[in-house]
Amino acid sequence: MMSVWKENSVIPKFEKLQGDIKTDVLVIGGGITGILTAYFLRKSGVKYALVEKGRLCECTTKNTTAKITFQHGLIYDKLLENHGVLGAQMYLYANEQAFKKYAELCKDIDCDYEVKDNYIYSCSNRAKLENEVSALEKIGFSAQLCENLTLPFKTKGAVCFKNQAQFNPLKFLSVIANGLNIYENTFVRELIGTTAITDNGKIYAKKVIVTTHFPFINKHGSYFLKLFQHRSYVLALKKAPNLNGMYADENLKGLSFRNYSDMLLLSGGAHRTGKTGGNWKELRQFAAENFPDSQEKYFWATQDCMSLDGIPYIGNYSKNTPNLYVASGFNKWGMTSAMVAACILTDAVLGVKNDYSEIFSPSRNIIKPQLFINGLESAAGLISFSKKRCPHLGCALKWNSAEHTWDCPCHGSRFEKDGRVIDNPANGNLKI
Repeated sequence: MMSVWKENSVIPKFEKLQGDIKTDVLVIGGGITGILTAYFLRKSGVKYALVEKGRLCECTTKNTTAKITFQHGLIYDKLLENHGVLGAQMYLYANEQAFKKYAELCKDIDCDYEVKDNYIYSCSNRAKLENEVSALEKIGFSAQLCENLTLPFKTKGAVCFKNQAQFNPLKFLSVIANGLNIYENTFVRELIGTTAITDNGKIYAKKVIVTTHFPFINKHGSYFLKLFQHRSYVLALKKAPNLNGMYADENLKGLSFRNYSDMLLLSGGAHRTGKTGGNWKELRQFAAENFPDSQEKYFWATQDCMSLDGIPYIGNYSKNTPNLYVASGFNKWGMTSAMVAACILTDAVLGVKNDYSEIFSPSRNIIKPQLFINGLESAAGLISFSKKRCPHLGCALKWNSAEHTWDCPCHGSRFEKDGRVIDNPANGNLKI
């Protein structure tokens, strides 16, 4: 199982931390968010260090479908209802600026950057599409309601954002990461204040930024209630049609499409981590029925952190941690969200007011329907019988027969068959 990005990119290697060091800012997590944050900190003249428990980009970042767009599902109608015109505009402008930042950086990087239209379609509810277009008009953005899509099935139409983009994220990051102050294979086991404890030394920092996908510190921020994790699956198909755009279903369990090189990337089969879903079986059946001449070249899976309200958590880890920051809950839109996070967090470290930070505040109201669903899932996991318990908070693990892993339905930690941790928030291996 390998993503198309992994085979076609070479990420630079960095040494393991040996001994104690001091720095002004410590970034924990070597995915796209952490790397971009370190990149902007360096450009701003800040003394920093980034640590990654394994190799850079070995988790979520290498498994993205890499769509660069500020069209994040049908979110703007919800934002308008819950946060008003100003809140919806803040979200739009922040992501639009992130999109423009990618365009600027990619001019000088060979990363297969391509401008493409993006479509969010619905198979069952045209009213949702019409409401989204109306909401966008109210906040000052013009989007099109499109018919007759090139998809191999009927839809009720789609909302189209023109001139969005796609790229190879690892080719991009191989250039961005080059020359940064990074330590690989350096697992932060514990954070005491702003001092990080690793296996081979301590890192004394003035400020700490946590970009570990799912925040691993339980005593602040209640992220174990504010987030859940969702898995989805991808096939890269040769001899499949060029759909000449990027497509995603407004339904989380729907299908997503984009082309790369001579391949079609088909994703879907999604389910909450620790639950059952269609996985690659669903995708292969769809491909056999709709693209009978196609050939599977790559297959992989990814995991996304889902927030309570569809908005990422970017900013202070909690109200009581002025020198501790976080970025998480990107809700399957990790490319622009990572860039938004890097910009907001760099400004926070520098003491610069960011115009868009308020809408992403991790300390915003959490009384949402999803909060109670997350609580019930956690309670069910805690009382379920299983000899294998997650070392994070003790939930019963479930066997993932498609990927041969032990998965936690409470908070999304995952482990290899032999117990090695794959995905946090668990910060240690499973004892087999």
